[in-house]
Amino acid sequence: MLAAGNSIARAPVVGSNAAVAFAQMPFDPRSSFGPRVAAGYDDQPRGDEAAAVARLAELAGDGPALELAIGTGRIGLPLAATGVRVDGVELSAAMVERLRAKPGGEALAVTCGDMATVELPDRYRLVYVVFNSLMNLVTQDAQVECVANAARHLTGDGVFVVENVVPDPMYGLRQDRDGVDQYVDAGRIGPDGASIEVGRYDRVSQRVDKCHVALGASGVEVEPLALRYVWPSELDLMARLAGLRLHARWGGWSGEPFDAGSPRHVSLYGR
Repeated sequence: MLAAGNSIARAPVVGSNAAVAFAQMPFDPRSSFGPRVAAGYDDQPRGDEAAAVARLAELAGDGPALELAIGTGRIGLPLAATGVRVDGVELSAAMVERLRAKPGGEALAVTCGDMATVELPDRYRLVYVVFNSLMNLVTQDAQVECVANAARHLTGDGVFVVENVVPDPMYGLRQDRDGVDQYVDAGRIGPDGASIEVGRYDRVSQRVDKCHVALGASGVEVEPLALRYVWPSELDLMARLAGLRLHARWGGWSGEPFDAGSPRHVSLYGR
């Protein structure tokens, strides 16, 4: 599940029924990160991996550390290479298989399960969830449950770290004929095709159902995804319900100041 990013398995769509098929297709995070996504998941690094690992290693100290939604080990493996013992939780077997194929991947203890409910016997100096993965839990209840689960797995002096996007209240939205917010965003455009992203946003549930659409000579491919946006202040309340409080909030892994213009946040919670 809930690997550290937002790519979703592609499915072919043919003809004029494409929009209807997508509208009726339920999102199941348990099956979304399959072999195809896992195979190409690391093709486009974000560029801040080294800074993230350095920050997490500092916070882990002597460890151990637990990564929720460890995915292919984009962060977990280099963190383990610093000497920190890293365990992981991941719902997608394909993502875990990809992790295992990397150098050092066999040495990590990874539990296949839902990060909101999995119970492990150990307690950790650091529990973390990065790359917007908390939003792959598409209800507030599930997110609250995940934060509480992270708190249960902390040592007394342990810390919980969340990296997440800051929702944009404007989001480029307009009202469609059903009174639902929507957006269309053009991506790559070239002589061999184009890619666009379309989405519909429910302000009540804070859920976005979106789809990356690739148009080319080979046809049409779609990558559907559902997310639930969570505000920093809302996350703070979730942490308080779990017995944690905000210790620090940065605009990035290098300790950049967090302000009104920050597109994301790295938040640190502890008891």
